[in-house]
Amino acid sequence: MAFLQVNYMSRALNRATNFNAFIPMDTFENSEQVKSTKPMRALYLLHGYTGGQFDWTCGARIQELSSKHNVAVFMPCGNNSFYLDDENKRELFGEYVGYELIKYTRGIFQLSNKREDTIIGGLSMGGYGAIRNGLKYSENFGSIIALSSALIINNIANISPDFRDDVADYGYYTRIFGDLNQLQVSDKNPEYLIRELKNKNMDVPNIYMACGTEDFLLKENRAFHEFLLDESISREYEEGAGEHSWDFWNQYIEKAFMVI
Repeated sequence: MAFLQVNYMSRALNRATNFNAFIPMDTFENSEQVKSTKPMRALYLLHGYTGGQFDWTCGARIQELSSKHNVAVFMPCGNNSFYLDDENKRELFGEYVGYELIKYTRGIFQLSNKREDTIIGGLSMGGYGAIRNGLKYSENFGSIIALSSALIINNIANISPDFRDDVADYGYYTRIFGDLNQLQVSDKNPEYLIRELKNKNMDVPNIYMACGTEDFLLKENRAFHEFLLDESISREYEEGAGEHSWDFWNQYIEKAFMVI
């Protein structure tokens, strides 16, 4: 198992950026080291709001799961961007995690280039980012893992300039999501993206979702699950006792590895 910290110049972000990676390059058989020659599956795992690329490394058993399931795991830093493109700042986080990072990592690691072997996942803000960019760049991803996802589009659409919640205010949401009066009919809305894919007869990635029954985002996750049911989208949805915490995410990221 190799743990790497990679720094490179990102065109999508218009600056140098970092990501962490677990690469299960070696196995041991009969006490002799054997290097795998089969291209690996890859999981691009996104952190939550106020987090960074070390969150999954420190908070979860990702090294163990990467080795057990022979999946290379890449953990980028998304700041507080919701993994969306900021054209004004020229920081295209959606393009970065949905396209550029896949292309870059395939160029330097022994990864499968098959859509079905490429997964995007995340928690909270990163769960939203995984769903949105897994759909936006559906040609690259066969599966999506979304834990306690911040599916807040319908909550912040059409809000007034004096709006503020426990996370942020109107200024932040406008800066990140753009025109909030047009949000529900934009490519920042996963429901809109799914309808667009269906209208174009394009494949929707398989979706695995989980949320704790004490999580403050439970209502939003249930609503999106109901939408997926109504649209007959392939998905697996689980709820279990737990809050918006690593205790829950550790349990369900392991379940996600079993089904992807």
